[in-house]
Amino acid sequence: MTTEQTADVGDLSERPGLRRDLEAVLMVVDQPVSEYDLAKGVGAPVGEVLAALESLSREYTEQGRGFDLRAVAEGWRFYTRPECADIVEHFLKEGQEVRLTQAALETMAVVAYRQPVSRGRVSAVRGVNCDGVMRTLVLRGLIEDAGHDSESGALLYRTTTYFLERLGLRGLDELPDLAPFLPDDIEGLDDTGEY
Repeated sequence: MTTEQTADVGDLSERPGLRRDLEAVLMVVDQPVSEYDLAKGVGAPVGEVLAALESLSREYTEQGRGFDLRAVAEGWRFYTRPECADIVEHFLKEGQEVRLTQAALETMAVVAYRQPVSRGRVSAVRGVNCDGVMRTLVLRGLIEDAGHDSESGALLYRTTTYFLERLGLRGLDELPDLAPFLPDDIEGLDDTGEY
């Protein structure tokens, strides 16, 4: 063990859970996190957190793990190692993606055609509470925050570029026309779908 590695182990032995806590936080983030934010989150000094992150990054590289801990402009995050890209792509293309439920598909359609739209409006159109389904669609990157309604203050949602990519569309103008699928007396319906 080198002097540098011994110093790292010595520093970290004062806070035995620090490396574990940092790994746990970094496993759930979807964007790079700064040393400062990590330090604040785990309750440790920034210098100690930086030393632990650098040590973890070296350790993962030395062990030849399939993932890497990298410092980028905005902070730290786990990444798949470049040499594993082909196997990850193959895994994802072989049907390992979870399919959307009927409720999720219906909710996504309402958002796509009515955007920007609030959860309340989506629930009114579908006739059921859509909060859980909306959260799922946000987590899957199919819909995103589109700001707040100026009148009600409600959070608005819109589809993402990932949504367009998954449907093979260049833009929302390529969504199919709904008119052929609507009832003949649609004029009598209000915004909630009721007469």
